Amino acid sequence: MIGIDIIDIAEAKRTSNWERPRFLEKLFTLNEQQLIHASKNPFIMVWRLWSMKEAAYKLYTQTHPERFYNPKQFQCEIIGVKLKVKYKDFQCFINTKITTQYILSEASLIENKITSKYLKLTFSDFNSQSKITKEALIAAVSDQLNILKSKLKISKSEFGIPSMYYNAKKLNIRISLSHHGNFGAYGFV
Repeated sequence: MIGIDIIDIAEAKRTSNWERPRFLEKLFTLNEQQLIHASKNPFIMVWRLWSMKEAAYKLYTQTHPERFYNPKQFQCEIIGVKLKVKYKDFQCFINTKITTQYILSEASLIENKITSKYLKLTFSDFNSQSKITKEALIAAVSDQLNILKSKLKISKSEFGIPSMYYNAKKLNIRISLSHHGNFGAYGFV
């Protein structure tokens, strides 16, 4: 099982006001707030931690199917290059890539290699971004498994958890999708 989250840095700069009063207190633990304030680039740290929490949430909901909003309870740990997120008795490993354009976080239950890719999106509306990201994931799975792309479909559960189907039969692969601003991302194992 995996979780993927991508943040478009330019979009986050344009639309967020993370420095407003109580924003950090609502979303981040005291340890995370200390990481933010001690960072050379607090803005990037805010969105790195947020991306880690989002990827972990997507992974958690695959193992505990429910929808809820409690980002402060997803506690990020950064110890050297080791990244983890904990929530109650749940723990996952995180891999984060930070570029000048985006932040991409991958969450998994074990430290393993996730096949993930980011996309530069040209459409700004949510539905088009979602469609293009899904089509790219379908193409990647088709290539990886050497099966017909036209027979693949992605469906979401009532909790928003995506699954991949081939000829209406659920495949034994785990997938995750994300898009924000001008970027999309997908991952699968």
